[in-house]
Amino acid sequence: MVPEVALESTVISHGLPYPKNLKTALLMEAIVREEGAEPRTIGIIGGQVISGLDEADLERLATGTSVRKVSRRDLPIVVARKEDGATTVAATMWVAHQKGIRVFATGGIGGVHRGAGPPGTGSFDVSADIEALAQTPVTVVCAGPKAILDLSATREMLETRGVTVAGYQTDEMPAFYSRHSGLPVDIRCDTPEDVADLVRARTSLGLPGATLVVVPVPEASAIPAEEIAPAIEKAHAEALEQSLRSGEVTPFLLSRISALSGERALRANVGLLENNARVAARIALALMSTPQWV
Repeated sequence: MVPEVALESTVISHGLPYPKNLKTALLMEAIVREEGAEPRTIGIIGGQVISGLDEADLERLATGTSVRKVSRRDLPIVVARKEDGATTVAATMWVAHQKGIRVFATGGIGGVHRGAGPPGTGSFDVSADIEALAQTPVTVVCAGPKAILDLSATREMLETRGVTVAGYQTDEMPAFYSRHSGLPVDIRCDTPEDVADLVRARTSLGLPGATLVVVPVPEASAIPAEEIAPAIEKAHAEALEQSLRSGEVTPFLLSRISALSGERALRANVGLLENNARVAARIALALMSTPQWV
C-alpha cells in the first residue's frame, strides 16, 4: 500500500502567477512520487470535490478566471452551484480527513491577521485554518504561518487551541519566507520517524486536532526577516488603503510582496513548497512503515 500526501489547490489559483503555479503544482506531485508516496491534490471541478486532480484539472485551476477560493464554509456553496474551487488549508484538511489521507503538505498556514481586535470589532480577522488545525486529525507540513500575519498572536492561538507544533530540524517556528521568527516550537523532530512517533502518541491519547510540522524554508531560498519586512509593511499599508475583504487580503499581500521584493518572495515561496512536499512524503512513509500505524 502506497501512502498518500494531500496537496492544496489555493496556491495554484490564488497564490502563484501563471505559469509558475502550474509548474510548481506538477513539480510538487513529482517530488512526492520520487519519495515513494502518492500525491493527491485536492480541489473542486464543476461542483465535484476531487482528491487527486489530473493535469487538465490543475491547468483549469491555474488559468481559470472565476475559480473560487474555498475554505470550509464555502464547500457546500461551491458544490451546490457546481463551480470550480481551489481549497485552502482548512478545506483541504477536511477533505483529506474524509478520504483517509493522514499527511498534508502546504506552504504556510493562516492565522491571526495583523491588527486583529477581539470578536465583534471590525478588525477581527482570524483564519479558519486555526479552527481546522484544532479539530482535524491530519499531520500538516508547512513553513510556519504566513509572514503577513501577527506571528506571535498566531503562535499563542495555536497553543490555546491545543495544536502541537513540531519543529522539523529546528528549535523555533519559521516565518514562511524566513527561517527564524524567535518563537518556540513545542518539540523538535529531526527525522520523519520522530514525527511519526509524535503523531502516533497523539492518536493513541485520543486527542483531537492536527500535528503541525513546521519546516524552515531552504537556506538557498530564504529571505532574512529584516530584509522582507519593508515589503510586508508596504503591502499591508496598500491593503488597508483599498479596504479589501478578508478573503481578498492574503492573495493581494502575497502578490504585492512578490513584486516589491523583486521576485525574491516568489522564489522563496516555490522553494518552501517543494521542500515541504518532500518532507511530507517522507513522514507519510515513516507512518506507513510501522505496525503502530493507525
